[in-house]
Amino acid sequence: MIRVRPSGERGQADHGWLRARHSFSFADYYDPAEMGWGALRVINEDRVAPGTGFGRHGHRDMEIVTYILAGSLEHRDSLGNGGIIRRGEVQRMSAGTGILHSEFNPSADEETHLLQIWIEPALRGTAASYEQQVLAVDAMRGSWRLVASPDGADGSTTIGQDARLWASLLPPGQTLAYALGERRLAYVHVVRGSLALNGVALSGGDGAKVAEETDLRFVADEEAEILLFDLPPND
Repeated sequence: MIRVRPSGERGQADHGWLRARHSFSFADYYDPAEMGWGALRVINEDRVAPGTGFGRHGHRDMEIVTYILAGSLEHRDSLGNGGIIRRGEVQRMSAGTGILHSEFNPSADEETHLLQIWIEPALRGTAASYEQQVLAVDAMRGSWRLVASPDGADGSTTIGQDARLWASLLPPGQTLAYALGERRLAYVHVVRGSLALNGVALSGGDGAKVAEETDLRFVADEEAEILLFDLPPND
């Protein structure tokens, strides 16, 4: 089963300084049919105006991954972590028992374009933590690059869930396969470009919920940037 979540059907918000598209229910956008997919709870595509951002606020019991598409984002948190992440880097924050943080666009003239991803943890009440990792974009070209995993394999950031996030930049006409374990769920988010997933057409901003499939085959029509979430089954 492959069920497409068209880009145009995503929730949206425009706060002036922030323009957002929500693949799943978030904040003021609520759709009971779109509450996440397995352990994947949030994919927000955010565009943050120069010199603005998210003021200090709190989270608990969530694995939060920030994937930068363009521009930069400055992070500060109650654990004392701080720094700027850019394209070619990924940030992971495990909220655990509780963490306060802020995220700002430090540029005076460049918009920040990012994906904010929330994955529910396997265990609640763990210690909060933060990690920032290099994500070599060139290594994603034509192959899968592991972005996040439960064991930090292949230089990926570590998350507290039996889930793996993969990324790829697929050149036009190229095919890329992925073997999904039996009973595992998958979610595909197309960052940009267009492709076919097992013959199903997808383009920038589209998502696809995948279940009861083991062999996934991606064929790019034009250069496509893809995120693939390999998720545990719903037991």
